[in-house]
Amino acid sequence: MEEAKGAGSCGSHQCGHSGGGCGDKFLNPTPMLDELENGPWPSFVGGFKELAERTKKPMLRGVMDQLEYSYNTKMGYWKGGLVTVDGYGAGVITRYSMIKDKIPEASEFHTMRIQPAPGLHYNTEMLRELCDIWEEYGSGIITLHGQTGDIMLQGIEQDKVQECFDRLNEKGWDLGGAGAGMRTAVSCAGPARCEQACYDNLELHLQALRHFVSQLHRPEWNYKIKFKFSACPNDCTNAIMRSDLAVIGTWKDAIQVDEPALKEWIEKNGVDALVNQVINLCPTRAITLENGGMKIETRDCVRCMHCLNVMPKALSPGKERGISLLMGGKNTLKVGVNMGSLIIPFMKMETDEDREAFMELVEEIIDWWDDNGLDHERIGESIERVGLKQFLEGVGIEVDINQVARPRDNPYFKAKY
Repeated sequence: MEEAKGAGSCGSHQCGHSGGGCGDKFLNPTPMLDELENGPWPSFVGGFKELAERTKKPMLRGVMDQLEYSYNTKMGYWKGGLVTVDGYGAGVITRYSMIKDKIPEASEFHTMRIQPAPGLHYNTEMLRELCDIWEEYGSGIITLHGQTGDIMLQGIEQDKVQECFDRLNEKGWDLGGAGAGMRTAVSCAGPARCEQACYDNLELHLQALRHFVSQLHRPEWNYKIKFKFSACPNDCTNAIMRSDLAVIGTWKDAIQVDEPALKEWIEKNGVDALVNQVINLCPTRAITLENGGMKIETRDCVRCMHCLNVMPKALSPGKERGISLLMGGKNTLKVGVNMGSLIIPFMKMETDEDREAFMELVEEIIDWWDDNGLDHERIGESIERVGLKQFLEGVGIEVDINQVARPRDNPYFKAKY
């Protein structure tokens, strides 16, 4: 392996300047990374440099040097391992350097996953406490939020992990999910700020978190499983594409129409706008023009939310509200990309009894997957392998004409104009 380039003015980490870099600047030269600052968009490199020069943390300089070296050699040099805190088996993502002899300052760069509150509700005091603790023990780099939904505190050494967690836990923060168990759930703002919400996804998220907290902290299954809670079919958490259990708010009856608000919208925008922006864009042609207004055929409506989004004052979800449960969404693993299959077309979610029934159903589903799934196999892949019929029989769900055995598996489409 050739010596790391750009690691100091003399071109080597054996130059004797490991405590403060070469020359007057804290950072070592990184010409390839510098190129990433030349584009029209903000670059992570600029933020990294600013933080490193301000905090003077050798870890940040080492990570920059290792990334520069990776760009030169076209190889990655991080490997995994295991770091835990007392009583937990998950929540810390390990990164050990394979070239710590060359760049010792980047020998460890672990990530702590921190669970956010449902709906990502914070106050400034919480965030200041989090940032102060992280700057004391870690690199200061924070990602809001990772793909799983966690706050990602990136860059800490192993001997500081336990003390950092203890300080965070005293302030009410907890580690998120990792490994072959329940992952941190994600929910949209829901009824806290959105008039389209069809159920209290924040309450259901919180109850699911409490119910499965042991499996989140101590992984025990074949592989990972993710919840995402979207309060309406707009699916602002992208649950159908990115979660094993996508809980989507929906309604069972007709869309509610506020006739005075509809008339006001038409008077302001015109009948042509109604036709071109709403009626012609309904995917199932459920809306027709009638006497200068509109008529919605409920049986043809697929809850795509387009018309409600265009005229939110005039239209709102029906009165009989609840959830749909879709299962199996994920990116490429054993098989290709999958979007969630509709398993439960409608389920009320208003009372504690409704939420308890939901938890019992999910436990049945997970037990079936734990018994029938293969190692490192997501639940959607298990269902695809054995067939939807066998899965439904295994968990005691009746067959419904609205269930979707095979959704489209490509999240992209080409529009025709």
